[in-house]
Amino acid sequence: MGNQWEGAGPGGPSGGGRVLVTVFAVVLALGALFGYRGEIPGLGRAGPDVAVAPVRPVPRPPLDPRGLTRDISPVLVNVTAAARPFGAAAAGSGIVLTRDGQVLTSHHVVKGAKTVQVSRVTDGAVYTAEVLGYDARADIALLDLSGAAGLATARIGRSADLRVRDEVLAIGNAGGSGAATAVTGRISDLDSTIMAFNEQDLSRQPLTGMLEIEAPVSSGQSGGALTDHTGAVVGVIAAASGERDPPPGDTVDPPNGYAVPIDSAMRIVRQIRSGTPTETVHIGPTATLGVLISDAGPRGARIDMAIPGLPAEEAGLVSGEIITSVDDRPVTGARALRMAIDTRRPAEVVRLGVLGVDGGERVVSVRLVAGTPG
Repeated sequence: MGNQWEGAGPGGPSGGGRVLVTVFAVVLALGALFGYRGEIPGLGRAGPDVAVAPVRPVPRPPLDPRGLTRDISPVLVNVTAAARPFGAAAAGSGIVLTRDGQVLTSHHVVKGAKTVQVSRVTDGAVYTAEVLGYDARADIALLDLSGAAGLATARIGRSADLRVRDEVLAIGNAGGSGAATAVTGRISDLDSTIMAFNEQDLSRQPLTGMLEIEAPVSSGQSGGALTDHTGAVVGVIAAASGERDPPPGDTVDPPNGYAVPIDSAMRIVRQIRSGTPTETVHIGPTATLGVLISDAGPRGARIDMAIPGLPAEEAGLVSGEIITSVDDRPVTGARALRMAIDTRRPAEVVRLGVLGVDGGERVVSVRLVAGTPG
């Protein structure tokens, strides 16, 4: 199934063409059937001649797509993230949380970005954005807009109140056009797992606990809003699968969208605002060693390349060497090394245990520099 995440193409935020990046997703788990069985305390078991009436949920009011689009557009922004070294730009969406410019978006929209610019959907006002923090595993990032004030803010709902078959509206910067484009659909799963492949950097990322929507979500809507019938934001659009316009005669799965539940997204936002990093939540500027790494057996992270001009290479580390510890804490593999560096800040010095290609061991001190959101 084709899964569209973000737009990218030649040219930075100031102009140039844009080619949309397509990400492919495989649905790994499609949820479960829910049932309830219980007894009323003190009454014992119901006899064979007693029927217990099932509890039926009250139907939601109908959704007004045109009215919701008009109401939610003022709290949406377009996000353009320019990355090195080729100046490629990713186009996505964001949701304004505070009047002074905190914006919720998808991590993959700003992943690897050297600079981030944000423009308001309603009037095109442009701001430079700083990445305050992110959780790559949950695909959530929080931005701060420089000089913003008096912005319209989104009304945050509760994803815990959603039910399968509820009608929702997905709205964002579809196709990187800059306009707020909305599609409607019904929730088909409250706990989906997908595997996303990002063509921009060839990375794969499992996303769990996702809301699945029967709607043709498209690239550029990543980071945009999933709203309920009242206009409250209940999810952050992350991905899509299926074909919007399949060739005639082809049998394909219908298009579906996926969103991070807003309850989960706001927990990450609160963690970022607290200023305390966790194993998955990175806060502040991203630090880097400047290495490409892979797992080394039985333990450690192998240096596949020490990038010229960056800290590892300047400290004398070379391809084939294995990093076995960071500040005396063992490194079990590439992921463990990334997580250890992710909790550090630029300009911090780390002590790396290194196993050389000749089998010799040594400790190397490396001063980290600023990198891009990983």
